[in-house]
Amino acid sequence: MLSSQLLLIHGPNLNWLGKRDPKHYGQLTLADIEDLTRQTAKQNSFQLSTYQSNHEGALIDTLQTRTSNTVGIIINPGAFTHYSYALYDALLDTQLPIVEVHLSNINQRESWRSISVTAPACIEVIWGEKEKGYVRAVEILANHLRTTP
Repeated sequence: MLSSQLLLIHGPNLNWLGKRDPKHYGQLTLADIEDLTRQTAKQNSFQLSTYQSNHEGALIDTLQTRTSNTVGIIINPGAFTHYSYALYDALLDTQLPIVEVHLSNINQRESWRSISVTAPACIEVIWGEKEKGYVRAVEILANHLRTTP
């Protein structure tokens, strides 16, 4: 029996994965990434629920309504990474360990992409590893939850 719930949240335009620039975002679709992350979660004795929205308020609503039975969060905030202090506040308010993931290397793109206002709410940020970043995020959360009282 799986013991704990993780929440995977995807921000704007990530529903277009598989159609977007593969150089930055890879070949996989959002469903492919969710399946890979779900498999990794299961291997680490977690269940995984997922959510994607192109709307900032919907992401915040999800954080406020779906985290009461959640032990950790993986989030790719998309472009909200760079300016959504409201999303930062909502992440912080969960009081959960969070790993931020970016498929592309945000530090090797436009200068504005290297700024993450959501990162300070997270225990770690992963960028530039495409789908492998989601696998690592699960492993980071699993290790954190095993070792933190």
